[in-house]
Amino acid sequence: MSKKEGKDDKQQPSAVGDDIAVGINDVSTIPKGTIDPIYEAKARVLNRAIQDIGMGWYQWQLFIVVGFGWASDNLWPIVTSLIFTPIANEFLPSRPPLLSLAQNIGLLAGAIFWGFGCDIFGRRWAFNLTLGLTAVWGMIAASAPNFAAIGVFAALWSFGVGGNLPVDSAIFLEFLPGSHQYLLTILSIDWAVAQVIANLVAWPLLGYLTCQQTDENCTRGENMGWRYFMITMGGLTLIMFILRFFCFTIYESPKYLMGKGLDDEAVRVVHEVARRNKKTSSLSVEDLKACEPDGYEQRTTASEALKRKLEAVNLTHIKALFATKKLAYSTAALMVVWAFIGLGYPLYNAFLPYIQTTRGVDFGDGSTYITYRNSLIIAVLGVPGALIGGALVELPNFGRKGALSLSTILTGVFLYCSTTATNSSSLLGWNCAYSFTSNVMYAVLYAFTPELFPTKDRGTGNALTATSNRIFGIMAPIIAMFADLQTSAPVYTSGALFIAAGIIVLTLPFESRGKASL
Repeated sequence: MSKKEGKDDKQQPSAVGDDIAVGINDVSTIPKGTIDPIYEAKARVLNRAIQDIGMGWYQWQLFIVVGFGWASDNLWPIVTSLIFTPIANEFLPSRPPLLSLAQNIGLLAGAIFWGFGCDIFGRRWAFNLTLGLTAVWGMIAASAPNFAAIGVFAALWSFGVGGNLPVDSAIFLEFLPGSHQYLLTILSIDWAVAQVIANLVAWPLLGYLTCQQTDENCTRGENMGWRYFMITMGGLTLIMFILRFFCFTIYESPKYLMGKGLDDEAVRVVHEVARRNKKTSSLSVEDLKACEPDGYEQRTTASEALKRKLEAVNLTHIKALFATKKLAYSTAALMVVWAFIGLGYPLYNAFLPYIQTTRGVDFGDGSTYITYRNSLIIAVLGVPGALIGGALVELPNFGRKGALSLSTILTGVFLYCSTTATNSSSLLGWNCAYSFTSNVMYAVLYAFTPELFPTKDRGTGNALTATSNRIFGIMAPIIAMFADLQTSAPVYTSGALFIAAGIIVLTLPFESRGKASL
């Protein structure tokens, strides 16, 4: 008698992966047979266990602390764009966009290190360290004596920022019941609120305590506002780190542990989550063992663990994401979409306050006060975008693909419309529309992407897309250096990239609405 036949009837799988269905209507984002069958079967068992526990206290606490990562991911690139003009006025660098280049290099390094690393050494350390590093280097940056120093500090704080989304989206999704995966989209409210907070603080500090664009001699004493701003933003991030590290106990992902051969630990974590939710779980190690064929051996010794880590470095996780034609196309297309958005968004957004200031001068109202007031208005319009994104992704026959494609194309369209502005008010109006649709776009993109990767390779998948995003992001300030920011050339380029990305989204082979992730 085989191991499977010796199990209780209700535990008997008719085939590997068929014993327990998952999520809503017993379907998953990635169809059966697409990935490793033993991993798939065990993932389905764990999905059902998480679904049975339901959305409880642990997941809602996780929703809050993961939101800090979403907030940081947008807060710090916004910080760089807001201090761009006062730093350029004070240090008078020959190529001001080098500041954005330094930031994007740091974001790229962070996305690679934390994204790939969390599939090797786990989610917990990365989850906690990214915010701490960002806070420390952000506050130190306030002491920068010259342009080179602020560039180095921007790269260092961005190294921490670059890891937030790849790690946080993975760990949150892996604890979510399939019925609540839409919350990954709603998390982008933190992304939008962070932009509002940054602009709200910047308005008085940068609007009143920095040099005017027309000042010929900008000294440190007259331009202290950006330094106070850096200390404030670093302090805010430090508070988020303290709350996350000292006030919340994060458990390692059960599916990550299972993928590493640690079934006992995976079951223990599920029971601990159930206890935190004041529930019980019937999951046992035997339920996972029932998914294994005869003669299957889990590799759990220290030497085998080392081999697994070397395999992870040896492209095992990357190869898994290109194992079939559909998976390969899905992964590659997502990387292209992230790459195009990675170039289009910073090419316009990173220089938005500068564009508003210089064009405002042309329109006769380019004071720092008006510039940062307008930035705040634009940021506020982004908040409802995140909420509407959460509603759009659940629409039947529309879902994630429809919401992402429409919002991305409209973002490009509104950028083209902004070139028709003949005064500050019309420029502000088009930028508000752009802010709204781009926040819908990011809300859906950040939720949709991790849903399309299996858990054991999710960190790597997130790292690949984030790396594509950051590599193309590095190109944005380089283009800005050679394309005059006072012309419409960067805007046209950015708009075309958004529209192209929106069209590519429609060709993605998987739709995750109403389905649980593996």
